[in-house]
Amino acid sequence: MTYFPMFLKLENAPCLVAGGGAVALRKVKNLLSFGAEIMLVAPEIAPELEELPKVHLAKRCFCPQDLDGMTLAVAATDNGEVNREIARLCRARQIPVNVADQPEEGTFVFPAVVQKGSLTIGVSTGGASPAAAVYVKEKIASVLPGEDKHFQEILDYLARMRPVVKREAAEPHRKALFLRLFDLCMEKNRPLTQDEWAALRQEGKMP
Repeated sequence: MTYFPMFLKLENAPCLVAGGGAVALRKVKNLLSFGAEIMLVAPEIAPELEELPKVHLAKRCFCPQDLDGMTLAVAATDNGEVNREIARLCRARQIPVNVADQPEEGTFVFPAVVQKGSLTIGVSTGGASPAAAVYVKEKIASVLPGEDKHFQEILDYLARMRPVVKREAAEPHRKALFLRLFDLCMEKNRPLTQDEWAALRQEGKMP
């Protein structure tokens, strides 16, 4: 099975996690790292989950109303039938759902994630081998620019420059200018100065 790679904005988004054990803990930590607001439902909840911020706990069994208003859901209970029922309800309501013990029942999987500041890379093998995904993740992480490259500073600068380039450069030349801007920043290991940007604008025949 091949999954379409898509990045979803989860900051302050309500997400349901059904389950209160070690698997749920891993899923919750993953979602929290991207700013999600977690509603966790389980009759028994591990102490580590109770200590996490931005997690609203409900010590009871799952009920269909728990899905109301949710951006996505995770079925991570120790009951396969309950997990399948959650998945069925989510599919009917078009809510993305991850099923921890039966990925084929869900509509998305958690990738192995490499994250450095605003740079995020997800690796998935379609459920074939999580170990292989972690192996590839570690290989990618080993070749990414480290903190000494000021990579996040460059990314922040490029984010600020996107509207400038779109405003000042004609459509046919934007892609080449974005690439040239990135290459120069990486070459210099820092954002461009105003004089360097002015020279690049002239090089690109911008007004």
